Amino acid sequence: MHQALVDAIGIPEGDRFQVVTPHDPEELIFDPNYLDVARRDVVCVQITLVAGRPRELKLDLYRQITANLTAVGVRPEDVFVMLAENALDNWSVGNGRAQLVELGTVAGARVEP
Repeated sequence: MHQALVDAIGIPEGDRFQVVTPHDPEELIFDPNYLDVARRDVVCVQITLVAGRPRELKLDLYRQITANLTAVGVRPEDVFVMLAENALDNWSVGNGRAQLVELGTVAGARVEP
């Protein structure tokens, strides 16, 4: 996931804040054929990021995540990706400051400070 974010979105290599939560199969409910995709063992990826990336970057991100997971044995049909976007002022990465507001932008995004 991280390498796809670096390659497709351009996030810094060290911008690595991730939560990996394993679930038993009975804890996940996914339609096995929604939108004509034959799913079996879904790998659900939810990414929270600052809004403003163009559609082309997001589409490339989906392709790269899928390619990277396929390379380690995940079926492409089982890769489910959701993006949750928010504003620069929705982030504090320590010390009670809004560092992204102070920076005014993030890699790949077209955002107003």
